[in-house]
Order: sequence, then C-alpha cells, then structure tokens
Amino acid sequence: MSEIPSLTLYELIKNIKEKKISSNEAAKSFIDRAERSKKLNTYVTDNFENCLKLSKQFDNRPNFDLKLPGIPIAVKDLFCTTDVRTTAGSNILNNFIPTYESTVTQNIWNEGGILLGKLNCDEFAMGSSNETSFFGNVQNPISKDLVPGGSSGGSSAALAANLTPITIGTDTGGSIRQPASFTGTVGLKPTYGSCSRYGIVAFASSLDQAGPMSKDVKDCSILLEVISSFDKKDSTSIDFKRNNYSKELTNNIKGLKIGIPKEYRIDGMPDEIEKLWQKGIEYAKECGAEIIDISLPHTSYALPTYYIVAPAEASSNLARYDGVKYGFRSSGENLIDMYEKTRSEGFGEEVKRRIMIGTYVLSSGYYDAYYLKAQKVRQLIKKDFDDAYNKVDAILTPSTPSSAFKIGEKSSDPVSMYLNDIFTVPVNLAGLPGISIPAGTDKNNYPLGLQIIGKPFDEQTVLNIAYSMEEKINYKNNICDWWIK
Repeated sequence: MSEIPSLTLYELIKNIKEKKISSNEAAKSFIDRAERSKKLNTYVTDNFENCLKLSKQFDNRPNFDLKLPGIPIAVKDLFCTTDVRTTAGSNILNNFIPTYESTVTQNIWNEGGILLGKLNCDEFAMGSSNETSFFGNVQNPISKDLVPGGSSGGSSAALAANLTPITIGTDTGGSIRQPASFTGTVGLKPTYGSCSRYGIVAFASSLDQAGPMSKDVKDCSILLEVISSFDKKDSTSIDFKRNNYSKELTNNIKGLKIGIPKEYRIDGMPDEIEKLWQKGIEYAKECGAEIIDISLPHTSYALPTYYIVAPAEASSNLARYDGVKYGFRSSGENLIDMYEKTRSEGFGEEVKRRIMIGTYVLSSGYYDAYYLKAQKVRQLIKKDFDDAYNKVDAILTPSTPSSAFKIGEKSSDPVSMYLNDIFTVPVNLAGLPGISIPAGTDKNNYPLGLQIIGKPFDEQTVLNIAYSMEEKINYKNNICDWWIK
C-alpha cells in the first residue's frame, strides 16, 4: 500500500480495474501521505473523511466502465465544489462554501473521481510563486525553501510529492505550465473554450482556462478527455469535436513541422535554458520531426500587453467582493466604510496592486491609451501565431526563463516576478493550447521544462509531440521525501 502514491494515474486505474487495489486502499494511502506532508502546505481544505466514505461505496458497487474509477483526486482551490469550502487562496473567501459545482470538477466526479481536498494557490490566481496565498506559501518538494511556481503551486507540489495521482489547475498566463516546469511534472493549458469556466473563481475571463496536471503525458491525455466538454452554462465554451486523446496518443510524429521562434532567445537568458532548448530540438529531430526557424515578431509586447489586459479584467471581476452577499465582511460605520474596510482587509497586497492597475487602465482618459491599445497588440500577437501555423504544426520553446527560485527571492520585486511568465503569456493572449514537459535539470539539479505550443483545438498533436519527446528525454523526478514526518 505504501507504493500506491508513486503509481501513475494509468497504472492506478489498471490496478483498480484488475482488483489488485481497492479505491478505499488508494484513498487511505494518499490521505496518510498527505497527513505526513503538512510541511509542504499544499492543502487548504481536506475532504478526507468523505473521500474514505465514498471510496468504500465505490468498492461495494464498482463501475469499471468509468474513466476515473474510484480515483481519489485533489484539485486547485479555485474550482467551486458543492458544500466544500472554496477560498481562491483569499481571506475574502475564507468562509465561502459553494452550493454548486464547477463543470470541470463535476465531469471528474461523473467519471468516478473522488475529491481528496482543495489545494493551495496564489490569491485569486495572481502570482508566479504561490507566495500571495492568504494561507501561506507552498514548499516545492524538489528542495527545501524553493517556490513550487504559481498560481497552481499547491497543485504542482502535491502532484510532485505524490499526494494526489493527478490534479487540475488553471492557467491565465502560465499558471499550469510554469509550476509544472518548476516541479518536474506535466502541465497542459488547453485551447481557450475547450474546458468550461463555469464554477471557476474568475481572475481574467478572456484568459483563464482549466487544464490537467500530471506525472506524465499519458495521464495528462486521460484527464483532458474527462474535463474538456462543451457547456451551455459558459458563454465562452466552444462546441467542437473532441478527440479520444488517450486512445489516439502516439509517439509517431514523423514529418511534423516544429517551429523555433527566434524571439524567444531573450537577452540574459541563462546558458542552461539555451542548452535545454537545443537538446529539445535534437530530441524532436530524432523523433522524426522537421525543425523550421520562424518569427513571432510581436513577442516582446506580450508581457506588457498581458499586464494591462489581465489586471483590467481582474478589477472588473473582483468588484463583486464587497462584503454584502457572501464572503468576508468587516464592520464599518456606514455602507461605504464597510466596503472599503472589507476590501482592504480581505484582499492581499498583490491583488490590491492588480486591482489598482486595472482600474487605472480602464479609467476615463486612459482607456484608449492603454487598454484599447493592448487589445490591438493582442490581435497582432495572435496573427503572428496564425501566420506561423501556415508553415508549422507546432512550436517548441522553453517553459520558463529559469528553474525554481527561493521563497522570498522575488517577492519584493513584482516586475522580476512577472518576467517569469515571459514564455507562457503569449499562448494565453492567443488562446492556444500549450504543454510543459520536464526535459532536464539545471546545475542545482532543479527541474527545467520545455513547452510545446499547438494550433487552436489541436491538443492531440501537442500531446503526441510531448509523448514522443518524453520517451526520448526519459526524465526521472528527484524527490527525496525530506518533508515527510
């Protein structure tokens, strides 16, 4: 039973279907490990007691036709879960218990998944290190005092530490791919509109997208099959023919054309990132792909564009948290005083910073100069990708400009923190699918990832390239369980 947490999702499903492991045994094993791993600070709210109860019910009446039969799963605390506290890592939602379920999590439960609990994240998904959470920073299991990335840092750390067999995160500017790179795991941001946003606490509505985080690409494809669906409750959900991603997964990518954008070779990029990228190019060639140099000329404008568009949408979305209907409320002498104190005490510093930026760029006299111009540049960034995909099938880049950094190292320098998303934000601005796979380590033996960016709704090609390269890379995560009690 002690070996259960180290199994991949695919292996766990196989063992449960063959009755070598029961759902309850799996649940007990992950719960035991999670309870001995509190140093990592991954869980905000646990659902352990109910998980054990539901796993017993599954074992009494098993249904092996389900895609996730009796599989215990922990999820990012940005997904609303019926009768289970959902905080979005914020004090302002510290006591919020939803009466409804997000579509993505409901899809998981419909296929036999069982909720283990809710995982820590940057407050309202605003952060690249999981240090902005009201519940404290998460530790990267790779090494003591390292950040696990963000905003899905609790998800990436729990996955890398084998506290959950698979998980889901959200990606607004790289919040699945960057933490996956920092923890030596796999993270996929699907095409915008592929996975429903209904029931996900909103940050930036035109950028947010849910996606799977896993130990390997095969597991990623299994979970994507489950969570990707058309949803009438989400006006941005797209009705398209979805693949049987895991069944159609192949390592045969011979003849595919993979683009290498020259603009991703940024000034000051560490040699080890450049070397990793070159290795990735060689792996892709060995797999039979053709490498083509391409240009994405507006890449340098992506980060400033993102940090205008995202805060603008955040300031609008977060206006609803006023202490009146739900969530945290501070006492005040009158209604306006109550509003001001509630928002001042309920939001953390990073959230307040982004609300201020967003309110400014949307204000009279600045809307045209900043927000409208940013939206025009966003279209140019998307056109760059559209033009590139006339020549290539996918694009290969580094996932991040560095490996995981120390806790506290960048927290006093927001701009330095924002630069961590330099390779990931263009994908969100263009609404494209992108995956990060572990591809090597730096001089400290910390994980480094490679990113594969695909055409809209062509997740199958992205997964196939990642699967093929994963076999060549043969990466093994370096986990030593230093945090276990």
